[in-house]
Amino acid sequence: MTCCPGCAGYPAAESQFGSASASRDLARYRRKGPDASSRLVLDSVAGMVHHADSLLDIGGGVGVLTFELLARGISRATLVDASPAYLSAAQDEAERHRAGGRFQCALGDVVHLDAAIAPADVVTMHRAVCCYPDWAALLGRATQLARRVLAFSYPRDAWYIRSWVRLDNGRRRLFGNSFRTFVHSPTAMEDYIAAAGFERVSQRTTPVWCVVAYARRNAP
Repeated sequence: MTCCPGCAGYPAAESQFGSASASRDLARYRRKGPDASSRLVLDSVAGMVHHADSLLDIGGGVGVLTFELLARGISRATLVDASPAYLSAAQDEAERHRAGGRFQCALGDVVHLDAAIAPADVVTMHRAVCCYPDWAALLGRATQLARRVLAFSYPRDAWYIRSWVRLDNGRRRLFGNSFRTFVHSPTAMEDYIAAAGFERVSQRTTPVWCVVAYARRNAP
């Protein structure tokens, strides 16, 4: 399971998602385009995105969702990531896509960037919630920043996923790596987002990932 391209709420993300990982992910994207779960996120927002919309891609890694949505007509995009290596790769990709003034990026944990990040019409978080120990803080920030649409992915709460995560975290612990991944409660996240004023409009799954999209109630 390839998890969490660069978004985490603690410094371990920088070492976990370093230059080798960023180079590998960027090369894969350039060679093959979006992977299956990324395509599900793109499909989930396709019918809700307008040409004048702005995008905030939280934990956006090398920018797969960002550049695909810019190509589909999003007017401008901000990519936030905790990994300097991933942001550097995304900047290289922005030049290749000639994104120019339509693209900007920000380094850090979006929960703590506060005024540095402006609200956007569409907010995406692909393979990011599973990297964050405090899912409520991350979703709280995402719902604050999403004017109309919020789409994100998380690992399915299945026995084989939980077993994989335990083994992977155990391996990291054995080798002194402080980074961890998480399987958060889908029901708790769903209830939290609904209480923030959003309604789920789609849900798609792979054997590993669940991709959900929400629309803000009474949004213009």
